[in-house]
Amino acid sequence: MSPIDRISADLEALTAIRRDFHAHPELGFEEVRTSGIVADKLASWGIEVHREIGRTGVVGVLKGRGTSPRRIGLRADMDALPIEEATNLPYRSTVPGKMHACGHDGHTTMLLGAAKYLAETRDFDGTAVFIFQPAEEGLGGARAMLADGLFSRFPCDEVYGLHNNPSGRTGELSVRPGPAMAAADFFDIRIVGRGAHGAQPNRGIDPVVVQAALVQALQTIVSRNADPLQSAVLSITQVHAGAAYNVIPEEAHLAGTVRTFDDDIRALIAKRMREIAAGVAATFGAEITVEINDIFSVLRNSEAQTRAAAAVATELFGAAKVDTAPEPKMGSEDFADMLHAVPGAYAWLGGKAGANLHNAAFDFDDAIIPLGAAYFARLVETRSAAAAG
Repeated sequence: MSPIDRISADLEALTAIRRDFHAHPELGFEEVRTSGIVADKLASWGIEVHREIGRTGVVGVLKGRGTSPRRIGLRADMDALPIEEATNLPYRSTVPGKMHACGHDGHTTMLLGAAKYLAETRDFDGTAVFIFQPAEEGLGGARAMLADGLFSRFPCDEVYGLHNNPSGRTGELSVRPGPAMAAADFFDIRIVGRGAHGAQPNRGIDPVVVQAALVQALQTIVSRNADPLQSAVLSITQVHAGAAYNVIPEEAHLAGTVRTFDDDIRALIAKRMREIAAGVAATFGAEITVEINDIFSVLRNSEAQTRAAAAVATELFGAAKVDTAPEPKMGSEDFADMLHAVPGAYAWLGGKAGANLHNAAFDFDDAIIPLGAAYFARLVETRSAAAAG
């Protein structure tokens, strides 16, 4: 029986687990209930369990039947998003303002499905390491697990991650070598002027005017400073100022994100942001401070592990359902930090078309749970052998 067929026999139970996670979403580093269920399930299947890795993370360790020293890591994320769900699903979120709008409930369930299958079959030589990560959505869950000794306590020769893709073909796996997802910086800019009566702007330094000029000027960095052959994005996503109709405020704030694939371009954009802010501040007589935070690294898939991922997907889904040359994504993923420590590959698995990721109407496609679980499991079976290269 193929892994897909065997895991599909458990689809009803796995779907119930996934929908329970969906109904009880938890934000980053708050995944106490979720991680507790994960740990209990792993333990019930005879898997060695380690809790509170990176605060709310869980690691399961399962040895195969052989004597190979190879250890294969499989990673899923567990956190939800601060979004009010806009569906009428029977398993919709029961927590106001929180929702699994990215499918992490499905990713967790896929990895649980793989763990159960591997615990039952033990048809592999080395060791499987199941990594259930907290706080992927910009809060640094991968870095927290790494700082807590993830790969020193649980060494892995390779590590693999997977994400659902509601805009891809159902059952199609896409994976590319090299840079596959962008680095991300989040920035906050504080503008301090001088407050005044709205009828007497000459007595103040209007931070709103400074803010408007700065927004326009920052947009020239990508168009006029960055190499046009290098992909880059600078987006202003928050603008805050004022609280009354007739008051020029003292301060204004901007916030946003920068996405890049190249470290030199990333450094250039940060440098130009600070230079432009200083110039605009001098022009208007205001004070401007710029804080830029490194949130995500560039996600780079290793060549050998990308080939291995594609080979497993071809075996399971057929060559027509494997894309090895998808376009890089400007979105970011903190699995990148794990790939900086251990070679591996991050892939996308297509599900039914519907609302996109991070949308209040998103719903994970439960039909792909056996596909993702089988993909994870087969990676362990094929890559843990002593001769794996």
